[in-house]
This record gives sequence, C-alpha cells and structure tokens, in this order.
Amino acid sequence: MSKVNITDVILRDAHQSLIATRMRTEDMLPVCERLDRIGYWSLEVWGGATFDACIRYLKEDPWERLRKLRGALPRTQLQMLLRGQNLLGYRHYSDDVVRAFIERAADNGIDVFRIFDALNDIRNMETSISAVRAAEKHAQGAICYTTSPVHGIEQFVTQARQLEELGCNSIVVKDMAGLLTPMTTAELFGALTSTVSLPVHLHMHATAGVAEMCHLKAIENGCRHIDTAISAFSGGASHPPTESMVAALSDSQWETGLDLKALQEIGFYFREVRKKYHQFESEMTGLDTRVQVYQVPGGMISNLHTQLREQGSLNRIEEVLQEIPRVRKDLGYPPLVTPTSQIVGAQAVLNVLTGERYKTISNEVKLYLQGRYGRAPGKVNSMVRQQAIGNEDVIDIRPADLLDDEMDELREETNDITHSEEDVLTYAMFPDIGREFLTERNADILVPEPLEPIGNGQGSQPKPTEFNVTLHGETYHIQITGTGHPGQQDRPFYMTVDGVPEEVLVETLSELETQDTDTTSIKGSRRRPATNPGDVATSMPGTVIDVLVNVGDKVSAGDPVLITEAMKMETEIQAPVSGTVNKVLVAKGDSVNPDEALIEISA
Repeated sequence: MSKVNITDVILRDAHQSLIATRMRTEDMLPVCERLDRIGYWSLEVWGGATFDACIRYLKEDPWERLRKLRGALPRTQLQMLLRGQNLLGYRHYSDDVVRAFIERAADNGIDVFRIFDALNDIRNMETSISAVRAAEKHAQGAICYTTSPVHGIEQFVTQARQLEELGCNSIVVKDMAGLLTPMTTAELFGALTSTVSLPVHLHMHATAGVAEMCHLKAIENGCRHIDTAISAFSGGASHPPTESMVAALSDSQWETGLDLKALQEIGFYFREVRKKYHQFESEMTGLDTRVQVYQVPGGMISNLHTQLREQGSLNRIEEVLQEIPRVRKDLGYPPLVTPTSQIVGAQAVLNVLTGERYKTISNEVKLYLQGRYGRAPGKVNSMVRQQAIGNEDVIDIRPADLLDDEMDELREETNDITHSEEDVLTYAMFPDIGREFLTERNADILVPEPLEPIGNGQGSQPKPTEFNVTLHGETYHIQITGTGHPGQQDRPFYMTVDGVPEEVLVETLSELETQDTDTTSIKGSRRRPATNPGDVATSMPGTVIDVLVNVGDKVSAGDPVLITEAMKMETEIQAPVSGTVNKVLVAKGDSVNPDEALIEISA
C-alpha cells in the first residue's frame, strides 16, 4: 500500500499547541460536515489537555463535546490521546478507573485510542491497551521519541515489538518536542517498518522547522500515516500544514487522495476562528530551534516564559533552559512529555530561582524518585534521590499494582453532584475543579471565561491603555486590552505584558477595606513580606492547595505546613523553624507570591 493516510489534529493538538486549548465546541461544529467529507484516516478530537480546559476555562462538559462531535462526524474515525495509566490527569489511576474511562470514552464516540506513557514504561500501558481491545476499538501504542545517552533506535524498536505483542493495532512515533531530524527519521522508520508488521504512524511537532522533511523521510521508509494540522493552526509548536503535505505528495506514489481545494476552504474557516482567540496567542509558539539543544517542547518553553515573567525573572530563562538537561540527567533521562515535562521543568525553575539545586523539591519529583511514575529510562542520581526521599523504599513493580480499586469510593464521594458514570470520571480526573464544574452545572450557573473583542481595524475598539512598569529592577510594557464588568466581585482586567496575554483579578480599595482583617485569607490583598525567621514563604508564585497546620499547632523545622501548586506541580512548603503556629495567613485556593509571609511560627 502506497497511499499516505492523514490524521488531522485541528480539533485537539493544534489549538492546544497554539492557543492554550481554548477552542470552543461552538466553533468546531459548523465546519464538521466539511471535515467529515474530506476522507481523513482519523480526526483527533479529544484527550490531552482538552478535558482539563473544558471544565476549567470553557465550562463545557467534555463528554458532551465528544457526543456532539460524534454526531457531527458520522463517517470519520474519532481519535483521542490517552496518557496510559494517567488517563487525562497527572497521577496514576487504579485499573478499574482506567477500564471504566476507556469503556465510557468508546461508548461516547472514540474509535482510536493513542496510548502513551511518559517514561515509555510499557507496564503503564498494558491495562489501557487491553481495555481498548475489550471495547473492540483501535489501540495505537505510542513510542515517545527523545534523545539521550540511554535512548536510541534499538530501544525504540524493542518497544515497538513489545507493543505489537500486547495486541496494539498500530504504532506511532510521538515526537512531542520536534527532536527528530530527517536522517534519523529515515533510519528509525526503516528499522521499525522492517521489524513489526503493524502500520507505523508519525506524530511530530513543527517547533524546530524540520517536520515536513521528517514526514517525507518517514514516508520514504514505509510510514503510511502522518499527523498534520489545517494550515490556520499549523507550524511552530503545532504540526505541519495539512494542505502543504497533501500538495507535496500529489502526483506521486504516495498520493493522499484528499481534495486540496476543500481543505483550503476549511483553512479559511479556521483562519477566522483563530482571530476570536487572539488573547491566548503567545510569542513563544513560533519556530524555535532551541528544542534541539535543550530537548524542551515548544509548549513547555511558553509555560516557562510565563512562569518566569510572573516571578520577575524572565531574564533567567536561559539559565532555566540550561538547567533542564541537568535535571533530566539526574532523573534518568525521562522523555519530556506530560507529566514528566512539567516535573522536570518545574524543578529546573526551583533550582535556578532558589539559588541552590534541589533546595526545594516538588512532591512530583519525590514520587518520581520513589518509582511511583514507573521505571526511569536511565540511572537516577543517587545523591538527588537521597536528598529527596531519604531512606524510603524505591518500588520496582508497576505503580498501579499498589493501588486499590477506586470507582466505588469515587461514586460514593460524588453521589450528591453526579448524574452519570461520566460525571464520576470527570471528578476522578480533576477532583477540585471537577466538583466545582459539576456543582455549577447542576445549578445552571456555568460561565465560560470571557473572550476579548476583536478589533475591526476601523477604530471602533478603544485604543488599549499602554504604560511601562518597573518592578524589582525589571521593566515591563503593559497594554490594557479589556476589562470585566465593574459589578463583578473580582473584576478581571485583560492585558498583555511584554506581548504575553494575561488576566488579573482586581478588587477596589473600598472592597478591601470592608473585609474582616482578622480572617485567615484576604483575596487580592497584599501580605506582608516574609522577614522574620519563623515566616513561611514560597520560592515561586502558585496556588495553595492544602494547609496542613492550624493556629496553636507545634511544628519542627522541616515539617510540611503548606502544599502549593505551580506549573501543575505540587510542592510541600516546610517550617523554617521549630515552634508554635501563631497565624495562618492563607487558605486553600489562595494565590501566593514569593517572599510573602503565609504562616507565622514563633520559636
């Protein structure tokens, strides 16, 4: 078979890569009839970050999105990205949750399940693959491509054989960072297609600007399935353009058979749709060859850029990029894909900003070093492991083997807010925001985040207010692009900071003055600086997800007193001294900044 088949990622990975996963279902449905007529091998429509974004920002039921797309695309296979034992979350789930999720996803419309594990630990993919086969759907096993002293073509070929033995229907090389080069692609696909009997697909981001050449080299060496994105959402941190690849392969032995004119019309549609989401565009999602040096995916660079700018340390981004390969080496060279990209990236930021490597270690790094995410590809730095987890045991079994079944407990926890098994699984993926979403849905008060108006070029929109702000020696260029309604309790202001879109919640002075100053948390207020030996502070901006102590508690230096979240990673904040907790100045859900006093401890 010479025909090249195409999976278009326009409804999932393309907008996840370029506009922070913000495309709404209402902008997908009008073009579905045209997409359905194209003749794609599949359309990627679900999984990855879409589930999170739907309930967190768009206030859409992700299951309802899937059902609507299934109804609107009756002739096309629908595909999703599944993180193996992590499903769509950031932890491992018990096998009964994995089986239940896949069964419901299949019943709601998914035909092709692309299954990967961030460590390429096949054990973490076994339950997902068997569950997909039980549902009589297509199980596609993914090889996360990366480069390191412990990764090479031999290892990837061995993994492909293992995936074939597990019963996968196809295999995909998932190059989430765009690390492949054309000649390596030729060698890799030549080895894969001559070793396994399954179809081998290529999924490659265009970050470094070589993806189209890699596609061609893969095709020349037996690949007959490639991932592309409609041109309006292609390039940079996204994927090669569908129209360009169709044109490039026309009148060749690899002719796709797709109608270029029809694809162009779809591209025009999405070009207009993209304008609607202009506030989510990032200057860090274009071509960036640094990925070849630091192995950092484009989306990860964008997140680092935002995190460091919030910290007032954007000038240190090169230090962080240089630290990432060192952290990755210490952790045994994990591929950088969710969740390991966040684990490594957040730890690199902590190492740079605290001025001391591993002075603060995230909970996820500790779990990783215990083996709770799976088997590291290479040797872990024993000194870092000792510093992180001391003499705790390191597991060498499949992490999920340590988990008890969860579904019955999840159903019991949510019987007051859930109406279906899908609702229970929404809660399972993201308990806090899942409960909030389901509660608001049941009360019919869901409100999606606002979209900034699109300027029409004729002066009808007010000119943004522009000014410079100097903070801690750093100067930032601010443009106010819009505001929320003045009557909102927490009024949002939309702005760009050095060209990066931001949303800031502001309370007026009068609102602050009317609040009880004795409360443990005042949203939007400025806490005093952490200057005393017993003041508890964080190293980087984040959100409080748990307070572990109360006023009057006795603590020892080094005891965890808070858990914060930044870059989707959790960090235990420890008591700096032994003593008694005098004040707790934060509560769960509060945003916190470095060097603020969050808890006061008297020695």
